[in-house]
Amino acid sequence: MSESWRTVRADEVSAGDVVRSSTGDVVTVTRVETFFLGRPNMIAFIEDTPERWYKRPVAVDATVEILSSS
Repeated sequence: MSESWRTVRADEVSAGDVVRSSTGDVVTVTRVETFFLGRPNMIAFIEDTPERWYKRPVAVDATVEILSSS
């Protein structure tokens, strides 16, 4: 099985995806928060694991990369 990154819109990301943003941050998404800071054009990817808690806000229409196995 090989792994590769594919580009998607941020609003296509769901829990369980491993995401790499344009800044290079890699997040294992455990939940997606919509209307981040009350703004309909923003979402936040949240990683909530025993190893770390991390939140990465992004615009709904931003592009991010998702790690996919094939």
